[in-house]
Amino acid sequence: MDILMILFTLLAGITLSAQSSVHGTFSRKAGTIETTFLTMLTGLVFLTIIIIFFGQGNVLRILSAPVWQLSAAFLGTAFLLLSVIAVPRIGVIATNVAVISGQLSISMIIDHFGWFDSLVIPLDWKRLVALLFMIIAIYFIYRGNKRSNMETNS
Repeated sequence: MDILMILFTLLAGITLSAQSSVHGTFSRKAGTIETTFLTMLTGLVFLTIIIIFFGQGNVLRILSAPVWQLSAAFLGTAFLLLSVIAVPRIGVIATNVAVISGQLSISMIIDHFGWFDSLVIPLDWKRLVALLFMIIAIYFIYRGNKRSNMETNS
């Protein structure tokens, strides 16, 4: 079952990169906020259908959740909006490596302090070095993208 979850997660990463690329192109025609809106609206329609036919819980229980848990919806929307803004400017790979670096950064902090009922995993120098390498990777990817873009435009 773990292998299946790894494959699903790999597929999620593939779809995220494809989505970022399509969003970047689409946002040039429709606008950044409009592109984000369409994605959220489409998600609402699909999830409503899925809930109607396959839902197992009580949708109204959302209203009883603590406010900090509801913030996840706003964080997801912010992620999508920021990705749609970034891709046309810095490219898909630079955006995704920056996203992963941001995820790793906050994940290390969450693990270190055990926030949101997560395991407590102390921050050590190995994790910091790994994060430093990710930041260096962002720099080189961004510089490479910028150089390629300049060569293409000249």
